[in-house]
Amino acid sequence: MNVRPISGASVKRARRMVPALVLGAALLATAACGGGDSDAGSGDGGKDGKGGATAQSARSAATVTVAPADGAKAVDTSGALKVGAAGGKLTEVTVKDAEGAAVDGKISGDGASWTPSSHLAADTAYTVHAVAKDSEGRSAAKDSRFTTLKPESTFTGTFTPEDGSTVGVGMPFSLRFSRGITNPADVAKSVRVKTEPAVEVAGHWFGNDRLDFRPEKYWKPGTKVTVDLDLDGVEGRDGVYGKQHKTVSFTIGRSQVSTVDAKKLTMSVVRDDKPLKTVKVTTGGPGYETWNGQMVITQKFTETRMNGETVGYGGEYDIKDVPHAMRLSDSGTFIHGNYWGGDAFGNRNVSHGCVGLRDVKGGWDKDVTAAWFFRNSMIGDVVVVKNSHDEIIAPDNGLNGWNMSWEKWKA
Repeated sequence: MNVRPISGASVKRARRMVPALVLGAALLATAACGGGDSDAGSGDGGKDGKGGATAQSARSAATVTVAPADGAKAVDTSGALKVGAAGGKLTEVTVKDAEGAAVDGKISGDGASWTPSSHLAADTAYTVHAVAKDSEGRSAAKDSRFTTLKPESTFTGTFTPEDGSTVGVGMPFSLRFSRGITNPADVAKSVRVKTEPAVEVAGHWFGNDRLDFRPEKYWKPGTKVTVDLDLDGVEGRDGVYGKQHKTVSFTIGRSQVSTVDAKKLTMSVVRDDKPLKTVKVTTGGPGYETWNGQMVITQKFTETRMNGETVGYGGEYDIKDVPHAMRLSDSGTFIHGNYWGGDAFGNRNVSHGCVGLRDVKGGWDKDVTAAWFFRNSMIGDVVVVKNSHDEIIAPDNGLNGWNMSWEKWKA
C-alpha cells in the first residue's frame, strides 16, 4: 500500500478542524441539557432572550397555605387546621388519618379556604393534600403532615339503649358522661343521630353530665336509629377531651303503651293502637302515691330485692324476691309482681309508690297477670299513670323526657 504523506498545509487544516469539532459537540451538549430543564422555554425562545419569561408564565399564580405547619406536633383538635389559597381557588382538599379515614370538610364559596366539618381525633397523625388553580387553570399543590395533642385528662359517655337492640317506642338515646361538661354545644354537635325514615331528633341536657335525644312524639314502629358518637378529641371541659368514636344502632319495635288509672285501679294495654288487655292493679297508698306521667321501662328483672332503705323509706319493707319487676324511674318506681297484696288488686292502693300486679311467690305461674305483662313488655315500652294524687314525674327521673314539652326540650 502506498501512503501519501500529508503536506504542511494539510496538517494545519486538520489541526484547525479538531477544535471546531470539539466546540460543536460542546454546544450540542449544552443545548441538550437546556432542553431537559422544565423551567426553560423553547430553543427559539432562548435566542431572543425570552426564555425566562416563558418559564415564569408556565407556573400557576395560585399558592396554597396549610396550618398547622408541616411536621407540627401537639396540635389542637379544634380550630387549628386551616387550608387557604391566594391568587386562585381551592379545587381539592384531602385530609386523612394514618388509617386512611378522610376528614369531612368544605371549601368556601369563593374557593379561598377549607375548614373541617368537626373536630379532629386526639393523638392522631394526619396528612393534608391541597390543590388550587389560578384563572388560567394552572394548578399549584401543597402537602403537609401534623399530629394532634395527646390529652392528659379524658371523659367517656355510657349510653342506652345497647347497640343492636330492639326497643319500645318510648326509648330515647341517653348519654351519661364520666365528667361534668362545660362545653355542651361542642359535645352535642359531636353526637349525630340519623333515622330511617327521617324524623327530627333533638338533644336535651339534664345537668352537665347527661344528654338525651328523642323525637317530638314517640318513635314510629320499625324506625332504624343510628348514632355517630364522635367524642374522640372533643374538648368537653378545659383540658378534658373525649376518647370515644363509636357507631350505635338500634331499631324501634312494635308500639306498646299501657295506661294505669290510679283511681279505677286498672291498666289498659294498647299495642299498635289496638287494645290488647285490661288488668287490675294496685298503686301507691296514702302518703306513698305513684307519680303521674309518662314513664319508660328501662330494666327488667325476673326477680329482684326491694329494700325501703334504698329509697328513703327506712326499714318499712325489705322483700328479697320481688318477681317480674320492671324499672320506671331512677328513684325506685317499678311495675312489678306482688304476691303479698291479697285482694288489693282492683280494690285498694296499698304500695309504696310502685304499680303492683297480681303474682305468686317465686313467679312460677305463667298465666298470672304479672307474668303475662312481663312476657309481653320490652325495654322502651311506655307506662302512663293518671289520676294519682301525686305530681307528674320529673323528666330526668329515669328516661322520662316525654313529660317535657317539645318547645322546652329543644330550648
